[in-house]
Amino acid sequence: MTIKAVFARRRFLSQLAGMTAGGLLATRGAGRLYADDTARDDAAADNLLDKATQKQIDRGLEFLAGAQRDDGSFGASGYAGNVAVCALAGIAFLASGSTPDRGPYGKHVSRCVEFILSKAADSGFISVPGDTSHGPMYGHGFAALFLAETNGMADVREKLSKAIELIVSTQNSDGGWRYLPQRQPGDISVTVCQVMALRAAGNSGLHVPRETLEKSVDYIKRSQNADGGFAYMLQGGVSAFPRSAAGIMGLYSAGVFEGPEIKRGLEYLMAYLPRGPELNRESHYLYGHYYAVQAMWQAGGDYWKRWYPAIRDAMLARQREDGAWMDSIGAEYGTAMAGIILQMPNNYLPIFQR
Repeated sequence: MTIKAVFARRRFLSQLAGMTAGGLLATRGAGRLYADDTARDDAAADNLLDKATQKQIDRGLEFLAGAQRDDGSFGASGYAGNVAVCALAGIAFLASGSTPDRGPYGKHVSRCVEFILSKAADSGFISVPGDTSHGPMYGHGFAALFLAETNGMADVREKLSKAIELIVSTQNSDGGWRYLPQRQPGDISVTVCQVMALRAAGNSGLHVPRETLEKSVDYIKRSQNADGGFAYMLQGGVSAFPRSAAGIMGLYSAGVFEGPEIKRGLEYLMAYLPRGPELNRESHYLYGHYYAVQAMWQAGGDYWKRWYPAIRDAMLARQREDGAWMDSIGAEYGTAMAGIILQMPNNYLPIFQR
């Protein structure tokens, strides 16, 4: 028998506010969502995920399923076997309602779990050995996020706990993270990736130090520019859409649901509301919209009602004949990101719930 759970923001905030300085964040009653639960809130989603869109999503998921290797990995060229690509593909399958060994893509989810667990070192670091070329902490963060979403449905808790401990131990004094599992000067992109993994771990019942979250919030807020966007590093710099979308989701994930930083950030993002193919040339297009659609879903109201139809139509216009979406990283990564973006209204995964 399964348990339906929604991670409520009030509960998050009350726990965060009520802990002592040395306390720990724990959401032990969170439970898990399974495909046979009535998880989707059609009123909140405003029925924006219509049958035509679902058909194209299904084509994308079929492409992903066919691209998965026997060992559970994905990716071509320099990204072959990359744990981030595998984790994102797994999240796309989970977002459709499949879970390990259950649902149309249950076996594919299980293979993702097995592959990622096979890359988890005794130290807790999840990465392909020797990979230093693509920012391994990205892979670690996305992998930990995916494992947290399957915690309770697959035997991942031990290695997930070590992965979270590694994130906590490698946070720098400013509150951020960088490409390697070391205390280096951080950047907003890698930092948000770790914060979302911490949030997912908290959802699944693991302990996350309050101090870690508080320092990450301070880091993210200090990264925001006057225009509402976010600089790449604390040293300063211009704002850009992808990292600004990530910055807003970093705040939401750490329990900051309102305030001037959120308001300014959402206003900045709205200037990038998809308006057709002319914006498809943006750098890191899918990466940016992966975070932006989450931010708008969390914001709700008019933000969501305007954003989702726009990104939905833009994404469907980009889909290839074989059902995939292309990105400079590769079709598997692009299709995984597109699948996550388009399936946001399903509201199945605790990390995306509002």
